[in-house]
Parts: sequence; C-alpha cells; structure tokens
Amino acid sequence: MRGYFGIGAERISKAMNLGAVLRTGHAFGASFVFTVAAHHRTREVALSDTARSDAHVPLYEWASLAEMRLPKGCALVGVELDARAVELPRFRHPLQAAYILGPEKGELSGDAKALCTQIVKIPTRFCVNLSVAAAIVMYDRLLSLEGKGPRIARPGAPPDAASWTAPRRRD
Repeated sequence: MRGYFGIGAERISKAMNLGAVLRTGHAFGASFVFTVAAHHRTREVALSDTARSDAHVPLYEWASLAEMRLPKGCALVGVELDARAVELPRFRHPLQAAYILGPEKGELSGDAKALCTQIVKIPTRFCVNLSVAAAIVMYDRLLSLEGKGPRIARPGAPPDAASWTAPRRRD
C-alpha cells in the first residue's frame, strides 16, 4: 500500500483498549501507534496484545499535545462523533495520516480537534468501543486505498462486477 499511517488516542485510560489498538494496528500495517496524555497501567497492555506488537510497531507516548511530533507532511485526522465531521464512508484518506481517537468516556479535546486537518465519524447511532472504532477506521483505509476488487457471492462463483468500485484516485 502506498503511504503510511499511525493510530492513537488522547487520554486513553484502559490498558486493554491500548493493547487492542496496538495489535490491530500491527495487523493492518500501521507505521506507528501513539498515545497523548494517557493514564493506563502499562503492565496490563500485554494482556490484550498477545502478538507483542510493541516489538514490531513503534509506540510513542506523549504527555501532552504540545509534545506530539508527527512526521513532516502527516495529516492528523480526528475520529469523533461530531455533527460537523465527514462520515467515514465518504472520507478520502490522506496518504500520510495519523488518526487520533478520544478517550473511552469522553471526546477529543478542543485543542486536539484544532490540530486536526479533518474530523471523521463512523456512522453509528452511538459511540462504539475505542479499539473497535480504531479497527473500523483502519479497515476503511485499507478498502479505500487498496481496492480489493469485486465481492464474491459464494465460494467458486464469479465475482459480482456490479458491486465493485475502483479504488479512489489520489491526486
């Protein structure tokens, strides 16, 4: 896949969620995972990250937004249920992106939203678990940037060409 991405959260407090984000990020090919102002028990992260992803994907832990350092040209994209946000299925993912999610019991801070080039939302009726939201965003990125081709109706059947859409063109 062209480009790169990172995935992270502001003020994450549950070690199991961070472990799941690490593991899922590793599975989807994240270049890095990060936290900002996190307050979790580091020892417990390994309980949900059985792949030991921190040995394969860098984990950056910044104490504040002011300390956060993203690669040059990397767009910070907020993931938040916000009336002004673009719905994820209509969102064009930047080639170089870092996706930041809010805490488990709250939302992205105003300062974090101000740093984001865009805010996207998953079109659900209410918030889903932080690690689930991270997985959905990464899966959508994979589908939109790689274009996996037509869907197969059943094993051995020809692909349904009508259901396939070409990957979005990057200008």
